[in-house]
Amino acid sequence: MTVTPTYVSAEEALSMIQSNQRLFIHGSACTPLYLMRKLAEQSNRLRDVELTFITVLGDLEVQKPQYADSFHINCMFVSAPVREAVAEGRADFIPVFLSDIPDLFNKKILPIDVALVHVSPPDVHGYCSLGISVDIARSAVNTAKFVIAQVNPKMPRTHGDGQIHISRFTHMVYHDEDLPEVNYAQNTTECEIAIGKHIAGLIENGSTLQMGIGTIPDAVLRSLTNHKDLGIHTEMLSDGVIDLFESGVINNRKKKIHPNKAVTGFAIGSRRLYDYVDDNPAIAFLDIDYVNDPHVIRRNPNVVAINSAIEVDLTGQVCSDSIGALQFSGIGGQMDFMRGAALSEGGKPIIALTSRTHKGIPRIVPHLKDFAGVVTTRGHIHYVVTEYGVAYLYGKNLRQRAKSLIDISHPDDREDLIKACYERFKIFL
Repeated sequence: MTVTPTYVSAEEALSMIQSNQRLFIHGSACTPLYLMRKLAEQSNRLRDVELTFITVLGDLEVQKPQYADSFHINCMFVSAPVREAVAEGRADFIPVFLSDIPDLFNKKILPIDVALVHVSPPDVHGYCSLGISVDIARSAVNTAKFVIAQVNPKMPRTHGDGQIHISRFTHMVYHDEDLPEVNYAQNTTECEIAIGKHIAGLIENGSTLQMGIGTIPDAVLRSLTNHKDLGIHTEMLSDGVIDLFESGVINNRKKKIHPNKAVTGFAIGSRRLYDYVDDNPAIAFLDIDYVNDPHVIRRNPNVVAINSAIEVDLTGQVCSDSIGALQFSGIGGQMDFMRGAALSEGGKPIIALTSRTHKGIPRIVPHLKDFAGVVTTRGHIHYVVTEYGVAYLYGKNLRQRAKSLIDISHPDDREDLIKACYERFKIFL
């Protein structure tokens, strides 16, 4: 028997939200932008409503200064739409491993009053899909007192943990809206392409890959066309996997857990990617406390984790989430996969970054900027890759690390780094 949903207006659905409540906002390309615009219209009646989420995409109306008395953002990842609000002190940031966020909900450390999610239309059995962002949304829906769903025919129906029966929704609002898109390949530089080739040389046939966010992971994927039997177990999928799937380079045959399936928590990319994952049984979107659990990750052999950074100091400390005191992003899943890959038999945890920023600022530095945060510690670091090569730091002392990192720094920065190395370690290189 076909289940028929009941839809209400956004105004009616959102009228249940009260002052001083905590709201979970579905993230990434599933950000419910229509509901957020309509919520902003109700700001006059609301005060001190807390909004918590990870990455969001699109124009998030409620983060604007005029709504500061009504809505307070308390996010667990600082993405572009809220970066200014955090920098200006109008919003807060919670540093936390991505794999631990479901525990914040489950243990009532961050109890959720209302979850706002963005889902596919229900099937004949009454099940909607959390689409291309299952990650922490699954736990949010499980624990929230009330759930409001923005139902969108453009949302892909994905396989895995994202199936939600309409009986779980307090209200459903139908709205046809394009999903936010990101093209990482569009802005790839020659330096990033070179990094991609260096990393491709480290990846063996039969490896299982994790890719972080940004242009470098996409550059790596474009360099893997001659590889064989690769698998995917990652927190995020981007467009770069599609051609490798279609050519058979990625087939997931060698994986020990979830063989023959790619595992991910969310996807960000173009409409081509969203259409590719729609109803695709070869791709499982799973709860992030499972996907990012290092003890799960390590069960696959030859896990290669590829993540980017803002800067690395000469001892191997990695800053990935801040530019000095400016909070730029978050801890995310970097440490989850760096540790999981390190524990995997034959695994390779890799930090990749260009030797300089687009403005010519060095990224391999004598010491991190004041107030910068360490995401990956020097005890966890293994490989660092720039366009100038690969530095393997695991098991090396501080002086050896410094020499290896100087060797892959920008040539114009090496003299200053050598001087800093002598001042700190009393050794000429």
